[in-house]
Formats: sequence, C-alpha cells, structure tokens
Amino acid sequence: MKRVALNGAGLLVALFAAFPVYWMIATSLKPSRDIFSATPQPVPTHPTLEHYREILTGNLIPGVTFADFFLNSALVAVATVVLSGLVALLAATAVARFRFRLRTSFLIMLLVVQMIPLEALVIPLFLMIQRLGLYNTLPSLILTYLGFSLPFAVWMLRGFVAAVPKELEEAAAIDGASRVQTFRRILFPLVAPGLVATSIFSFITAWNELIFALTFINDQDRYTLPVAMTFFFGRDDTAWGPVMAASTLFTLPVIVFFLLVQRRMVSGLVAGAVKG
Repeated sequence: MKRVALNGAGLLVALFAAFPVYWMIATSLKPSRDIFSATPQPVPTHPTLEHYREILTGNLIPGVTFADFFLNSALVAVATVVLSGLVALLAATAVARFRFRLRTSFLIMLLVVQMIPLEALVIPLFLMIQRLGLYNTLPSLILTYLGFSLPFAVWMLRGFVAAVPKELEEAAAIDGASRVQTFRRILFPLVAPGLVATSIFSFITAWNELIFALTFINDQDRYTLPVAMTFFFGRDDTAWGPVMAASTLFTLPVIVFFLLVQRRMVSGLVAGAVKG
C-alpha cells in the first residue's frame, strides 16, 4: 500500500507538471475560433497546423523569419555551453586538486556572485559591453551568459572532481600517462555527469534569457527567440495560437538537448575507472 501511495503521488505530481506543456501543445493545434470558445476544449476537436505555418512561413519582422531568430538563439546557447563547460572544468580541477593562496576566497566569491540579482547588473554590463565595442553583437550575449553560468558550473564541478580518488590519477602516472592523458582518460569520464548537469543549466540560461538580449541587441535581425516572442503580444490583443505554436517550437530544443546528454550521464559514472 505504501508503494502504491508513493507511485500515485508521483503520478499526480508528474501530471500536474506536464499539464501546462500539454495545454500549450493542444492550444497550438486548435483553430482560432476554438481557442476563444466559451467552452474550454481539453482536446482539439479540429486539429490544424495553421499556426505553425503562420510563424514558419511568415515574417514577424519585415525581412526576418522565425528561423533567423532560432539560429541566433542556437548559436548563442551552443557557444555558451561549450565555453562554460571547458572553462568551468579546468577551473574546478584547479580548485579541487591544487592548493594556492586565496583559494577559499575564490570559492566564497563564487557563492557571492550567485546572490547578486541579475537586474542590478544590466547597466554596468551595458556600459562594459559598449566600451569593449561589442554592443549589438551576439558575442556580447555569449560573454554575459558565460559570466552567469560559470560560478554555478565551477562550484558544482568542483564537487565531482574532488570525489574522484587521487589514486586513480597516481596509478595512471605510474603507468606512464601524461597529465593530459590522465585528464582525458581518467578524470574527464568520471566528471562527465557533473559536466552534463552544468551544460543543461548553461543551455537553459542562454536559451531563455530575455532582459540582456533585449538590452544589448539593437538590430532586429540579431534578436534571439525570447525577444521575438514579445512581438506576438500587442497592446490590445494577443495572437494566442501563434504564441502557443512558437512556444512549442521554443521548448523543443531544450527537451532534445536534455535527451541527448542524458544518454551519456550513466556511462560517465563508471567510464575510466577500470584500467584498459
């Protein structure tokens, strides 16, 4: 009975979490007349793809398509994930494996940075981006998101690196492996689960962010998807069909990315721990 109750509670939580996603997809498949119907329809009675055709074939902004916004967001998100993973892994290895001055202060600063509201950094970062000559460029967003994701990534990966026994690295060194080979064949596979988790966090941060993308980018053809979503909302009316269709397409890359990296989480737990 206890197991049945726990499974039932878990099922209710899963349904509660999945219902907004289902409603978003269902609404995107409804004709406009059914969306504003007086009687809510949980299941689309006349499913249609007109809203998807509208956003994929039309221009939200003259001369700019939905695919352009998608490409901008994908470029920023992928660059942020790759750079944050590389820098965070090297920094976490240094913090976990080496002893140096101000090491504790560095770890404390990682926590302090996480406590600063992002809204308080908009103006200082805007002035910095202007002085660097990166205003109205996608690299400005990549650097900004990299700064936001690195503290969390370094702090999290530090625990994974510290949990790897030093004896594995020492055994590899005795067998003649160089530091680079030890890092690539021993440490990296064992830290892969933490790297996957931080990559998901970095990807979602870069993919969903709106305030800095709206502040640092001026040309409409360089807008990212979160900024493009605001064009569906007017002062007096909202195109809910296209909003739900665009939101569905907006959510898919996050789900696909999670499914791709999830397959490597379990294999990374034990890979590299056995010689040969």
